Amino acid sequence: MTSPFPLFYILLLLLVYVPPCPAAPPPGGSWSLLRESIGMSAMHIQLLPNDRVLVYDRTDFGNSNISLPNGKCRPNSKDCTAHSVEYGIAANSVRPLMVLTDVWCSSGSLMPDGSLVQTGGWDKGGHVVRVYKSCDGCDWVEIPSSLGQQRWYSSNHMLPDGRQIIVGGLETFTYEFYPKSSETEKSFTLPFLNQTDEPGIGNNLYPFVFLNTDGNVFIYANDRAILFDYVRDQVVQSYPSIPGGDPRNYPSTGSAVLLPIRIVQGEVGAAEVLVCGGAPKESYNKVVKGKFDRALDTCGRIKISDPDPQWVMETMPLARLMGDMVLLPNGRVLIINGAASGVAGWDYGRDPVLTPLIYHPNNPVGYRFEMQKSSSIPRMYHSTAALLRDGRVLVAGSNPHDKYEFSNVLYPTELSTEAFSPAYLDPSSSGFRPKIISPQTGFMVQHGQRVDITFQVFNPVHPNLVKVTLASPPFVTHSFSMNQRLLILEGGNTTKFHHYKVTVTMPASGNVAPAGNYILFVVHRDVPSEGIWVLIQ
Repeated sequence: MTSPFPLFYILLLLLVYVPPCPAAPPPGGSWSLLRESIGMSAMHIQLLPNDRVLVYDRTDFGNSNISLPNGKCRPNSKDCTAHSVEYGIAANSVRPLMVLTDVWCSSGSLMPDGSLVQTGGWDKGGHVVRVYKSCDGCDWVEIPSSLGQQRWYSSNHMLPDGRQIIVGGLETFTYEFYPKSSETEKSFTLPFLNQTDEPGIGNNLYPFVFLNTDGNVFIYANDRAILFDYVRDQVVQSYPSIPGGDPRNYPSTGSAVLLPIRIVQGEVGAAEVLVCGGAPKESYNKVVKGKFDRALDTCGRIKISDPDPQWVMETMPLARLMGDMVLLPNGRVLIINGAASGVAGWDYGRDPVLTPLIYHPNNPVGYRFEMQKSSSIPRMYHSTAALLRDGRVLVAGSNPHDKYEFSNVLYPTELSTEAFSPAYLDPSSSGFRPKIISPQTGFMVQHGQRVDITFQVFNPVHPNLVKVTLASPPFVTHSFSMNQRLLILEGGNTTKFHHYKVTVTMPASGNVAPAGNYILFVVHRDVPSEGIWVLIQ
């Protein structure tokens, strides 16, 4: 007779055995060092339509690590170093530039002709407009006394009529336009900026400004927002305060994006804003006394085009302030750079956040954040990040000090540039990556025009998994990307004849896509092609 004990022990083992948990997927993306030094700290950056990046910091930092060309020095100064450079992406090259007045903590917009019109700054630079054209050998051109008020920590946005609106600044509770409609046009009072100001601190600086699809401007400052009709100079809607009431603007410095806008057969989808990170109330007052509070780990999301908009709150895996938010060509959001405690300001941040996140807007709440591969370089105060035409993200900057400091400090001044490559650039995705055959980069289109885009893909294409996206190149500084916009064009037919062809219709108006330069991508199975430059007129 067989003993029952072996069967008993087998059953017992089955009951107590717990299979091992499946291994977590490896973090996505990869990093590469582009240059150990571009000679200066990248406080402000703008991608230009010639695939070069304009970079500048401030003129009173002290000497940078790159000399001005031909033995030049700044006027009335012993400083013969450059505080602005042009970085060439393809050649990985750096060309020093001459900027005269102080551009510290300024703002700007890329104009339809491809030039950056940059506004304001510090001291004598506060009323100055500067123009940098996208051409070989160009340098800064400065136009003094062009602004109605000093603009320091203001935000800019392109408008459908080809002007840019310039909003706020330190103790500047007004807005104005550039170019001016007349020589006598000045600034206009905006009480909302006064109402959101905390005297001696701010927390409403570098307000988050986005053009809504109805042509009005969404302005977020501190913990609340308005929809503003700049034509009639009136507030058309006041939004509820973000739950928790914590400040999200400088120096508490969270970040924000206008989420991708879907256009399906001409119908424009909802406009939503996502605000992430920042610092709790009173953090600034505590930091000046040496106490560094943990940053916020929350994001608020709101449909600004709804008749009764409400915030939906989410929790990030990592607390973060001074982060940069980058719209990726496949419609996802990269959250990168920053610190986990303190506030923005000289030596006011602690605990670098080295791990980026990818935010999936279309996933259910609770399943939207995905951890990415970490960098080894802290990117603290005055860091920047911007999407490039090849799908990589340029990451640069970090100078938490009022001068260039390379030793005996917690976080030395960082002169290097890196590229973060999202997972869609992994070699394993190469078979799904489209290559645009026509049109060629630099082509021009009109609002509402139908465009045939021919592309090829190594693996078979599923027509329902093809979309075309348009990304505007933003002006990036202080954790806010001004004019950042991603439009998803859907509803076109995808056909195959030798190559594949998708037909899409450009956005119908400047309210949805202000005239100017965009990068067009064909996206297949969430893997984007290399982009081509498109000028919407």
